[in-house]
Order: sequence, then C-alpha cells, then structure tokens
Amino acid sequence: MSRAPSQLKTQTLPAAPAAPPTAAIAPFGDPDTLVERQRRRGRGAQSNASGRYEAEARVAFDDGWQSLEELPPFQTTVAVDTARKVITRNDSPDIGFDRSINPYRGCEHGCVYCFARPTHAYLGLSPGLDFESRLFAKPDAAALLEKELAAADYEPRMIAIGTNTDPYQPIERDRQIMRGILEVLERAGHPVGIVTKSALVVRDIDILSRMAHRNLVKVALSVTTMDPKLARTMEPRAATPPKRLEALRRLADAGVPTTVMVAPIIPALNDAEIERILDAAAHAGVREASYVLLRLPLEVRDLFREWLMANHPDRYRHVFTLIRDMRGGRDYDSQWGTRMKGTGPLAWMIGRRFEIACAKLGLNKKRTKLTTEHFVRPKRGGQQLGLFD
Repeated sequence: MSRAPSQLKTQTLPAAPAAPPTAAIAPFGDPDTLVERQRRRGRGAQSNASGRYEAEARVAFDDGWQSLEELPPFQTTVAVDTARKVITRNDSPDIGFDRSINPYRGCEHGCVYCFARPTHAYLGLSPGLDFESRLFAKPDAAALLEKELAAADYEPRMIAIGTNTDPYQPIERDRQIMRGILEVLERAGHPVGIVTKSALVVRDIDILSRMAHRNLVKVALSVTTMDPKLARTMEPRAATPPKRLEALRRLADAGVPTTVMVAPIIPALNDAEIERILDAAAHAGVREASYVLLRLPLEVRDLFREWLMANHPDRYRHVFTLIRDMRGGRDYDSQWGTRMKGTGPLAWMIGRRFEIACAKLGLNKKRTKLTTEHFVRPKRGGQQLGLFD
C-alpha cells in the first residue's frame, strides 16, 4: 500500500543572535530561509526569516516527500489594525516634520531596500516576505484623526503621510483609507505632505488641487530608476517609472506643488541616473527635488544582500565596498544628520552632482511652505454648536 505524502515539516531552532554591522554572511543568504522563486513571484525579498524578537526561529524543510514543492505562492492578506490613535510623533532632529500618519503596516510594493521592513518584527512577523504579503490596514484612521484634531490641546503642524509605508499601495484602491484621511484634513484646513511611489495618487487630484489652492498640500514621488527591468526587480509592485512621471505631470498641471525624490541612490546600481531622473521630472513640471542615500538598518542589510546576489552578482562586492566608503566603513551608520546623505568623498560627489543638476534645471529655487492659517478644529462628538455659529 502506498503511503500518502506527509505534511510540510517545520523545525524549531534557537533564534540566531544578531550579526554585527560589518559581519560577512554567506553570499547567497541562509539556504534555510530562502524561498523558491516561483512561490515568491512578483515579490521583492528572497527570504522570510523569523523576526529578530522571536525566541525561536522556524525553518521549513522537506521531509523527503517533496512537500515543499506543494506549497502555494505567497498571497497578500490584510488584517485590521485596531489602533487607538493614528498620529505618530517623533523628535528626530534631521527630518522636517514631527508627526506622521501611516494608514497601513507593511507594503505590497515590495521594494527590497525599504527601511521600514524591520518594523514588521514588532508584530512577530518577518521583515522579508511577510512585510510585503501580510499587511495591516487602519479602517478607522479618518475617524481617529478627526478625534485627535478636535482635542483642545492640539496644535496644528504639517502631517507627513507615506514616510514609512506607502499610503497609495495597491490595497488602497479598494479600501480608500487615504482618501478618507484627506477628506478630514481638507475639512479641517490642516496641512499635509505626501510621499509615494504610486500613480494612484492622481485618483485624489480633486481633493489635492483644492487643498493646494489654500496652500495645504505638497506631494513627493520617489523615482529610483528609469530602467524598467531594474525597477521591476527592485520595486516589483510599485508603479513603473513612466507612470510616476506622468503622475507628477498631472499633479503639477492641477496646481499641486510636487517634488521628485531620487531615492534611494545606490552606488554602482542607479547613481548614474541622477541627472536623467531630475531632467525627466523637471520636464514634467516638478519644481523641487531631494535625494536619500541607500539605508540598510537591521534586517534590510541581509535582504538587500540576498537580492543583489540574486539579480546582480557581478556588482555585489563593488556595491558594498562603495556603501561602506560612504558609511564610515560600516554597512550602515544611523548617526543623525548623516544617515540620509552619508559621508566621505563619494557621498560628497553625489551631493555636488545633485546640486549642480538641480541648479541647471532650475529646481529648488523656491521651497513650498505650507500654512496652518486655515485650521478649524473639528467639533467633538456630542459637542453643542455655539448659539451664533
């Protein structure tokens, strides 16, 4: 009598200690955590290692009955995030905002370099494939925001959206959480700065143009490369570069202040495209530009290593040599003030190239400064209207 194939087995191992910043790893990553290509088709990460806070690491292995081959592809799942507040505060001295909103946790765009990936470890999940396939939505975000803006001690200042995960990632098309947030901000006359790499932002151009007329909004789109092949492997579910440029053009034509972000700049991979990206954006009507050097905090370093070896093995050593040249000999330096731009001769040269290109194209001659003069505190639930309102 034949034996039916057994179920997939998992082996529980003690969690490995975190590697020091400059430690070398196997060139092709940990073979126990790498995921077969067909199962992760359309995803950015190559692996799905356990989060760093887990006491145990679970590793799938084949028990001899080819059970690994029967596993289905990774599917996007969305759970509800029952947050009690939606505005997040920060006191980072090198960014231009002190509050932000993230309508979603995790991001289906799957950008392999995303510095937000390590946040999934706080949820007991992997910063790898889990980050781009196991998402959390905040359906009550608009109602929570209105409640927070109505607080008597709330002082209005620009809210940044999209600084961690993308508010216009694919699931926003159906859930429309971001649109609900914009409706609240428009009614309250509250300023907002948006960062995205999705052409879906033009869906809300009606609200954005009205807010722009009152100097309440600015929108930045990240354009990492003009190479469609590189974009598809590095940012597999984000909008193509031409679509992002078209979104910038449509926003600019509607009177919305726009910024192009050349981010991240990866030495020996896309740094040669700085001038080309800026030129294309300027012709689309963009008037401001910025850039960010590749950041590799925590698990992002190993995920990027795996991706680089899988897609550009010939550049692997050269890319990391240049990264360390701009990070004080390390793979990453989180020092305030230098983490975004790096240090050393190569980082200096990238900065000068960017500045010269912007000057030639007339970019950054004037910076958009949003206003809080239109802010009207929303009425709290149950609050009576004034007699003569």
